Amino acid sequence: MSDQTEGHGFPTAAATGGGNDTLETLQRDTFAYFLDQANPANGLVADTTRDGAPASIAVVGFALAAYPVGVERGFWSRAEAVQRTLTTLQFFWNSSQGTEPDASGYRGFYYHFLHMQTGRRVWQSELSTIDTTFLLAGMLTAAVYFDREAEDETEIRALADALYRRVDWRWAQNGGATVTHGWKPESGFLRYRWEGYDEALLLYVLGLGSPTYPLPAESYAAWESTCEWKEIYGYEFLYAGPLFIHQFSHVWIDFRGIQDEFMRGRGIDYFENSRRATYVQREYAARNPLGFKGYSRMAWGLTASDGPGPESRRINGVDRSFLGYRARGVPYGPDDGTLAPWGIIASLPFAPEIALPAIRHCQDVYPETRTPYGFIGSFNPTYPSSSGSASGWVCPVHYALNQGPNVSMIENHRSGLVWRLMRDSPYVVTGLRRAGFTNGWL
Repeated sequence: MSDQTEGHGFPTAAATGGGNDTLETLQRDTFAYFLDQANPANGLVADTTRDGAPASIAVVGFALAAYPVGVERGFWSRAEAVQRTLTTLQFFWNSSQGTEPDASGYRGFYYHFLHMQTGRRVWQSELSTIDTTFLLAGMLTAAVYFDREAEDETEIRALADALYRRVDWRWAQNGGATVTHGWKPESGFLRYRWEGYDEALLLYVLGLGSPTYPLPAESYAAWESTCEWKEIYGYEFLYAGPLFIHQFSHVWIDFRGIQDEFMRGRGIDYFENSRRATYVQREYAARNPLGFKGYSRMAWGLTASDGPGPESRRINGVDRSFLGYRARGVPYGPDDGTLAPWGIIASLPFAPEIALPAIRHCQDVYPETRTPYGFIGSFNPTYPSSSGSASGWVCPVHYALNQGPNVSMIENHRSGLVWRLMRDSPYVVTGLRRAGFTNGWL
């Protein structure tokens, strides 16, 4: 193990009591997606297992964060991880940046979806500020982890730094206080902005930490002023319905014990906030106000996922409307009976006492949801299957945006690896401090 831990000294699974066979196997299987569904020539990772699927830049970011986990757990070698990481960063550094409609990016940002072979924009997708954020977070993870003086690891650090410095966060504000969702060469900036509690917590931290084009401190205050505090089922928390909002920024940042002005006023931190949101999810499923099949204290997880719709059916005398891919949430919906195992798995660091039993329940009661890539993204027991399976409708493909968070959040639960790495990123530390975070490990 000396080859895998040199320079960081991370605790092993045995040392942390995290050597659970279920999680070990699940993590290894989930990681396999990135071995099989990537283009080794440029490091791009397919968004889904559908034939011809493009790459998602957010998925590449989650993959880059998962690669060190794979090394530490022995899923592949450090040399393999170095080669894949370096290839990925070289592609993004050398890819086209400009206003032409088939470029890969512009102003340091990248288009949401890129062609798996050419790396060019597809589907007239937007230049995405949030997806670029996840990509950059993965790059910064690599910059800390690959810390040796070998030529290839030195180049990884240099490229990650240069790619991060190239991003023009101020341009993405388009004259406003908050950051826009993105931009298209055909029509300009999108009209939506990152406002209200959402996954953009990480976006503002990275934007504030930039040494070249930093967001002004007031941009974070403007974002935070739009967040909504609620009490639901006896839990007070910063509200967002879908679970992924309470998870994505936490893949990289250890929010335990650190607080910004808003959380200091509430007497908790964002980690505790996510723990409460997880319990709200379980309580909603236990109450099951819409009477969906399978919901219980052991079966929950409403988040961004695919579904059996769009379609309407009458089932057991009840008219049901089923949705396709949507960000499902509680308690205000949308909810069509679709459960997402990945939402439970990514909640492990916050509430393992309820997440682990729910994972085992899903594996035991709905074996069709377990695949060679871990759990399938979603299933709907209310929607009848042709085979009569208790799982009902089962998503026919894997979504990489589920795979990456699961690998890293299992590891954050087991050893805190990704969190520990990002504590050593000077840009993350600067961004948190400029956002007003104090206490704890800061």
